[in-house]
Amino acid sequence: MGWIITILVGALCGWLASLIMKTDAQQGAIANILIGIVGSLLAQFVFGNVLNIGGDVAGSGFSFWSIIWGVVGSVVLIAILKALRVLR
Repeated sequence: MGWIITILVGALCGWLASLIMKTDAQQGAIANILIGIVGSLLAQFVFGNVLNIGGDVAGSGFSFWSIIWGVVGSVVLIAILKALRVLR
């Protein structure tokens, strides 16, 4: 069940971040899932471990705050990918 929840939360976070960053038209479902999962891990590392802002809420499963932190991490990841010109 853990992998299914990870994929679902990743898909939701990646999709919401792609809508915010206006990259939804060029990303598919797989890209949204991958960006959401990597973005959640990024949020957990940066905000939870380094800055101690989100505590262990970032990337901790299916809750309101973990989704919010996952979207924030995914937006940061998309911004990095746009700066590297991987996404337009």
